[in-house]
Amino acid sequence: MSGPGHTAIEASSLDANAAYRLLTGVIVPRPVAWITSMDADGALNLAPFSAFTMVSNDPPMIGVNIGRRAGRRKDTAHNIACTGEYVVNIPSWRSRNAVHESGRALEADVDEIALLGLETTASDKVAPPRLSDVPVSMECRLAKVVSFGRAGSEFTVGEVLTFHVRTDLLSDGKIDTAELDPAARLAGPTYGRLGEVDTLAPLAMVVSSRADREAGTPQA
Repeated sequence: MSGPGHTAIEASSLDANAAYRLLTGVIVPRPVAWITSMDADGALNLAPFSAFTMVSNDPPMIGVNIGRRAGRRKDTAHNIACTGEYVVNIPSWRSRNAVHESGRALEADVDEIALLGLETTASDKVAPPRLSDVPVSMECRLAKVVSFGRAGSEFTVGEVLTFHVRTDLLSDGKIDTAELDPAARLAGPTYGRLGEVDTLAPLAMVVSSRADREAGTPQA
């Protein structure tokens, strides 16, 4: 039952496409993982994914949810499963058109990187190259794949082996997000960028239990 001005939508009444439209309109903005991967024969693939997040910082691990197309694994998921290696590139706002075009459903032997006229640089620790003209790339080794839902979506977690960060973005080990100017995915074929940024004061450390208070041990 909804309150005034709200519409109640029973999730059980929605098909997969309707649920997708609602979720992608609510969970915004979403960062884009622009993934370069290779199949067992060395054929390159590039594709964007916006269900993307940090999973762990020790070791650094990131997760990307990769859905299926017509019941089959997409080329990116297939390549990662075969080789265990890939690169997550972070596109800037000016790359949004190329990001969007790279999401087309093409045959597995089509090289999206060449098709879009993009350049690559050899990675340090994995076989797939990284994109040259992006502010950040993360070389990854597959750690775990977990399936969710009836459609067979796979949450793909990789350990980051090497970060490649544009030098001018770094200050004391932190990234200037405003200068990064990342492209973010909204609902449908809609993208956004950072607007107003407000940096608040760091939160104070707190003591969370009697044992910690007695021991004088602060907890984050």
